[in-house]
Amino acid sequence: MGENAAPVAPRRRLIHRVPTPLRQHWKLAAAFVAFVAVLAGVFGQTRVRPYITGDATVIASQVTENITGSVDFFDASVEHTFSVEFSESDYDKMIDAYATDGEKEWIEADITIDGTLVTDVGLRLKGNSTLRGLSSTESGGRGMPIPDGVVVPDGAVVPDGAVIPDGAAAPEWGGGGGGMVSLSADDPASLPFLISFDKNVSGRAYQGMTQLSIRPGSPVLNEAMALSLTAESGQPTQRYSYAVYSVNGSETQTRLILEHPDEGYANSLFDSDGVLYKADANSSFTYQGDDQTTYVDQFKQINAQGSQDLQPIISFLKWLDSATDEQFDSELTNWVDVNSFARYVATQNLLVNGDDMAGPGKNYYLWYDLESKKISVVAWDLNMALSGNAEAGPHDSISMGGGGMRGGAQQGVATDGAAPQGAMTEGAMPPGRAARGAGQMGAGQMGAGESAAGQEGAEQAPGGAMGGGMGGGMGGNQLEERFLASTAFTETYDTAYRELYEQLFSSGRALGILDDVASSTPLSDGLTDEALATQVETMRTRLQARTDALADDPVIVG
Repeated sequence: MGENAAPVAPRRRLIHRVPTPLRQHWKLAAAFVAFVAVLAGVFGQTRVRPYITGDATVIASQVTENITGSVDFFDASVEHTFSVEFSESDYDKMIDAYATDGEKEWIEADITIDGTLVTDVGLRLKGNSTLRGLSSTESGGRGMPIPDGVVVPDGAVVPDGAVIPDGAAAPEWGGGGGGMVSLSADDPASLPFLISFDKNVSGRAYQGMTQLSIRPGSPVLNEAMALSLTAESGQPTQRYSYAVYSVNGSETQTRLILEHPDEGYANSLFDSDGVLYKADANSSFTYQGDDQTTYVDQFKQINAQGSQDLQPIISFLKWLDSATDEQFDSELTNWVDVNSFARYVATQNLLVNGDDMAGPGKNYYLWYDLESKKISVVAWDLNMALSGNAEAGPHDSISMGGGGMRGGAQQGVATDGAAPQGAMTEGAMPPGRAARGAGQMGAGQMGAGESAAGQEGAEQAPGGAMGGGMGGGMGGNQLEERFLASTAFTETYDTAYRELYEQLFSSGRALGILDDVASSTPLSDGLTDEALATQVETMRTRLQARTDALADDPVIVG
């Protein structure tokens, strides 16, 4: 080494490169590493879902604070109360935002449920067609074509996709029927709201639920009955409760309040694990390519975020769009729980629901079972059920007018006084959806027997379904329509229909459920005993008419 060379520091031993505290406590560190290794080996492939001990209602992993309340909100033997308080200025801003650009903005509110105060909840307007009266009562709602001479009551609501015939007058429906209800921004208690317990307080739930839906109208017996009959059949649905309801100290109303499907709802829906998807009102049940981002605004994934995605739905739509009739008949069971689907479709016909998965509102959820790898349909938003033509047969298409078309022909007059399909009568909704299995629209939009394929600009989807495209269109669903048009599944559908009819209608069970629902419906300032009795008798007449109309049908008598 040269005389002027800088001295070289001796190499540090390897042990000296380890920090002193770690060298002094190496045994603890080694034990920790060994513990982590054991955990990885034993539980590495195990899904861990945190629960709140001592409360079986909390099953959703995001719930960390569960408000138990004073009484089970869905206990029908108890009269429930539900009051809402919020700032008038916040409310005005929310209404202005919706009237201006259709935005449903959240505001803060305090609610009291059966005496239990819950502060700082989220509240926003809920619905699509239901809210159209708020945006423009003069035109019947944003985008609603109202012909000259048509009279629409202030605040009345016309369903998505409905077109009122020239010269018709829209009656003020609601109450026990379904369809139109009177809404007014000056009366917040008349509006439909969505309540979110965890919007402003992360992880909070009320009796295991993160959201509740407040329905408009009183007492809405048709929706309560449809929910109850669906549950009675053993199919998945939503729980509901009637409550004496008020907003900012208003006069009380009787309101139907439903659980809103959230992660907890999805995780408890079936015994097996699966993924729940909600169809958007503007969705199209068609294949749009393999890019999942294309479907984000069409299907909302409710649970299993991070571990599952939209691929099962996309793969099914890709197959459905390309499948020939022969492939549809032979391969559908590989994709869909056919028996479950047959019961869903049969139930919607029995309930004369013109706004199911094939209706203009696209009211349905899809369930993908992770074990069977098959899809089934979950009913949702049954406020149009049990309010139309009681004579629609098992193989008739159910339009928004409530009637039925067999092979495109109009049906006769209902025993409860309803006019033929396409006429505007109290208790029947304006037509506006594609005919099932025939590719036709409601008779109020096309003449009887006039096919959708003959209309200029109509898009013909596989199997004769009207393709709604990305904009949703007037209704139609190629799965439901191709299923009903296929003779390969006729016996499956007929058997399901016959069994459901016998279980719910010919047995008298529907009338018994009506008595139970009526006894659990509380009176309020807005619902008198006389008014309730009238609605109950109207519903009783409808149920009996439905029972009698189907009694001699070939599907029922075999």
